[in-house]
Amino acid sequence: MQEKLGNKFYTREVTTVAKELLGKTFVKFVDGETVSAKIVEVEAYDGSVDEAAHSFGGLTTRNEVMFNEGGLLYVYFIYGTHYCCNIVTGKENDGAAVLIRAVEPLTGLDYLSENRYGKTRLTEKELLSLTNGPGKICKAFNITKKHNGIDLSGDEIFILDAKKVDKSRIAQTVRVGIKKSAELPWRFYLKDNLFVSKR
Repeated sequence: MQEKLGNKFYTREVTTVAKELLGKTFVKFVDGETVSAKIVEVEAYDGSVDEAAHSFGGLTTRNEVMFNEGGLLYVYFIYGTHYCCNIVTGKENDGAAVLIRAVEPLTGLDYLSENRYGKTRLTEKELLSLTNGPGKICKAFNITKKHNGIDLSGDEIFILDAKKVDKSRIAQTVRVGIKKSAELPWRFYLKDNLFVSKR
């Protein structure tokens, strides 16, 4: 049986956590049911060296959750259209987090599909694009600003442990859609997974 990831997992260096989140199970508890998905693509952000991180310029009202000790959910609104969810990592005041870029649905498919498409019968193409992007994940899981700061040791949203993915199955590239610190190779994804957003 899978166990919830403990605090020690999250309070480490951000790229280490990012790589080890691959293959883990992201869970939201909804009306007595578990909606879950396997994490297949992530990006690391570290405000101490990374101009693309929200925390790079220091503490603000928007990014304050990032400056907590690791193990919280950091949710923000982007482009005036969608939410993105991140896992805060490291020690207090590190200002680091991992963006969840893509997940593979496991349970609660009807819930995810209804939230994303307004229907439950999906074509293969719709299924593969259901959660293959950070905004798509939040829409499918109905994650909004009200979930910002949620403690992942709780029972509403959390991550379950799984066998560590072998290094040979992980691809490492630069991050997607950013202009600052664009050279940092801090995007990691499962090479063989069909739900990854970009290859």
